[in-house]
Parts: sequence; structure tokens; C-alpha cells
Amino acid sequence: MRAFNYDIPTKVYFGEGKIKHLPDLIKQFGNKVLLTYGGGSIKRNGIYDEVQDLLKGCKIFELSGIDPNPRIETVREGAKICKENDIDVILAVGGGSTIDCSKVIAAAAKYDGDAWDLVMDGSLITDALPLVDILTLSATGTEMNFNAVITNFDVKMKQGTASKHLYPYASILDPTYTYTVPANQTAAGTADIMSHTIENYFQAEDNAFITDGLSESILRATIKYLPIALEDPENYEARSNLMWASTVALNGLTSMGKGGGWTTHPIEHYLSAYYDITHAVGLAILTPRWMRYILSNKTVDRFARYANKVWDIEETDDKFAMAEEAIEKTYQFFVDNGLPMTLPEVGIETDEHFEEMAKGPAERLSRAYVPLNPEDVVEILNRCMTEGSE
Repeated sequence: MRAFNYDIPTKVYFGEGKIKHLPDLIKQFGNKVLLTYGGGSIKRNGIYDEVQDLLKGCKIFELSGIDPNPRIETVREGAKICKENDIDVILAVGGGSTIDCSKVIAAAAKYDGDAWDLVMDGSLITDALPLVDILTLSATGTEMNFNAVITNFDVKMKQGTASKHLYPYASILDPTYTYTVPANQTAAGTADIMSHTIENYFQAEDNAFITDGLSESILRATIKYLPIALEDPENYEARSNLMWASTVALNGLTSMGKGGGWTTHPIEHYLSAYYDITHAVGLAILTPRWMRYILSNKTVDRFARYANKVWDIEETDDKFAMAEEAIEKTYQFFVDNGLPMTLPEVGIETDEHFEEMAKGPAERLSRAYVPLNPEDVVEILNRCMTEGSE
């Protein structure tokens, strides 16, 4: 195992009714609140009214309409509101996009330059407004980490940034708030959880026994509970396990003692930057094709473990057969749960931009579990144009 430090300052309030802690969490910072959210779902499901009632002693400013791939323009708008109104604290209500956007708004509110600087160079983030969030979608894990991803369509970039100042002060995780999440978003969110876990699981360090066991448990939980949540959206056991899987998958625990570059995320960020597709759907499409592409004598042992520990495939001497069955099960799981699994299904009809996109993540992919060059990326993208995990 690699050496590591672990320090997560975020306070987590998990369970039904935990929103009751919101007034105390907010008022310790002041009474000027920037409420951020996406579309109208929090008004339809009642969370918006609940927040307004609990914070009726506060002066609330609003920034709505945050997009699924949050834009730098929205960050700039939010930072402007914070500066002009001397905002004390940001309250983000929504999924990963809303929270990511709010994190960078919190930092940009304390920065004199352009917000995009902070996305390109996280070391420029030296302060941020306090952030409290109420999670409404199990997916990204941003509710308990220091990362954020922002899109700049002007330069065709979807870029991640990170800073210790971006940790939420507190996150309220009430699984009942995910009851009304549509089936397609529930499935996509689960694909995101699985992808985060897989990116950390498939790394060169294969002796982090506890960390790998945790990753395997997260993957098994998603495989068990996604179909239940789709069949019975108000099943608390399923929704709570998916929500906690989302948080644990990317709060650092699944990378402790491991480390190394990721693969499908850097590639997908360029798909989203060029085509504005749903991030998690892109990951689902890419993951089994990437798995098949990197399967080799060097990686087969890890895939065989994945097959046995995650998919309950019986151990045999033919590790390649185990690996191939596990990859196919991964692909079929996404299909069975309603996710589009080819690029044409999400509107990418040609390979027009593949070579250009493949150059973008090249430096990051040189440090991946299996290093890839732009030609490898183009081949993986081409495999995503047709059905099947081949």
C-alpha cells in the first residue's frame, strides 16, 4: 500500500428528516444566503418550500437553472451575486452539478480574477465562502470531497479543479429526497458511482486489501440496489444504500493506499465538452469498451478478481474467460437498467471530432492504469459507436 493522509472536514447528516439541522448549520455563518439549484424539481417535490420555511429568518438570494454540465458563465454569475450582496454562506440544493458549481462560486467569490483561472489552476484557490448542501441525486460524491468539474464550451473544455477550501462544511443526505428522481437519472447516477469506484479499483497497486474490499462492496451494492430502486422508487433501503455508496465512492476511501491516473473520466470530459452529453451516460458507454481494450496478460488477474468478488463468477484456471464474462456482465447491467450504450444513441453520429478530442486527455492518460495514447482513445471511441462490449 502507498502511504497516505486522510482528513475529511465535511460534516454528514444522513437519514430521513436530517434537514432539521439546516437552520443551525446556516445561521452560524450569518443570514445572507445564496440558494443555488438546477431546474424546478426542488419546487415540485417540496424541498424548496421546506428550505424557505426553515430559513425564514435569513435573507435568501437565488441562483437557479444550473445545468447538468455546469457552465463557467453560471459560476461567474454566482460569484457576482456573492460579491455584490456580501453573501455569508452558500446553500446548494441538488445533485453533483449544482454542488460542483456552488463550490467554484464559493471560491470565485473570494477571488479578484476570472473564475476560470480557479478551474484551470486549483492552487489559486486560497479561500472560499462556507458551503452547505442538500443532496438530491446519488451520483457524483461531490458532497464529501474537494473536487469540482466545470465546463467552458467556448474553449471546448470540461475541467476538474480541487482545493481543500472546496470541501462542503456540511452535507445533508436524506434518501427520501431521491424518491422522485426519474429512472433514467437514477440509473445514470449509479453508473457514475460505479465508474468512480472502478477508476480507483483498477490501479497498479493491488495489495490494498481493505480499500479494494470496500470498492467491491460498493459495486455489489449498486448492482443489488439499482434494480430495486427502479422497480420501487420509494424503497428506503435501496435509496439509502445508493446514496451512501455515492458518498463513499468518492470521498477518498476507495483510493487510500492506491493512486494513479484515471482513464474513462478524462476521455468522457471531452465527450461532454464537445457534445454536452450526460456525463454518467458517457461513462457507462466507455467503461466496458475500455475494459475490453485493456484486457491483457498484465491486467487479467485484476479482472479475474473483479469477476469473482463483484459479479460472483466462479474462480477457474481460465482467467481470461472470467474477465470476459465480467466485462459482458458490466455492459449488460447498464443495458438492463435502461442506459443508452452507444454514442449514436446520445446524438454522436460520426467520428468527426474523435482525433481532436483524443489529444486533450493525452497527458493524464499517460499515467493511467494502462497508459493510452490518442490512437488508443480513438479506437475506444470507435468501439462505442456500435452495440456490444467488444
